[in-house]
Amino acid sequence: MAIDFNQRHVVVTGGTGALGAAVVGELLAGGATCHIPYYVEEEERNFPHRGHPRVKLSPANIASQSVVARIYDAVPKLWASIHLAGGFAAAPIAETDETALVDMLRTNLVTCFLCCSAAVRAIRRAGGGGRIVNVAARPGIEPRLGAGAAAYAASKAGVAALTQALAAEVVAENILVNAVAPSIMDTEQNRKAMPKANHALWPKVGEVAPVICRLASAENRITTGAVIPLYGRA
Repeated sequence: MAIDFNQRHVVVTGGTGALGAAVVGELLAGGATCHIPYYVEEEERNFPHRGHPRVKLSPANIASQSVVARIYDAVPKLWASIHLAGGFAAAPIAETDETALVDMLRTNLVTCFLCCSAAVRAIRRAGGGGRIVNVAARPGIEPRLGAGAAAYAASKAGVAALTQALAAEVVAENILVNAVAPSIMDTEQNRKAMPKANHALWPKVGEVAPVICRLASAENRITTGAVIPLYGRA
């Protein structure tokens, strides 16, 4: 049974990616209107929900505070904001320069922070509370697994810390803030990158998406400040 998002407006960053498409599908099935800023044009062209009457796509660089503000200012009565946008890069620390570190922080932490900030303002304007869901990662909460990708692990650890700090800040306003921390997910891109891995052990996007949507729904009345591990059998 679909989770009820009838007449609710939800922002989904990274919504045109593999996990994003699954999340948006769940939201649409529940009646949501989805506002999706996207950066990768090829993903937008191949997006399975493109053309749906309750999907609002807009090209945007969400590493820009002014762009993020414009996106959220245009959403009527925001209920939830789901932040899937991010990226991955791996290299030994001796081969990771300042530019690479800052790029990971901007891609994963700064975009999440800016969207959280704008979402809180928009939810306050709408009244009645709301939900925010971020995406950390397994190395973000188990940092030793970030060996060889320290910049990435640090950026996702920042997302986890941001989630918990913000949750405590806004809980009295009925704004519940949570995150999921998946291990490597079973996507076409990840299979190509790791063809010899046991893909059957990886969590599927169709398994992760319902967890995210339930955290973002009005059915979630008590969970806040959680960073939920979603590892499958990996």
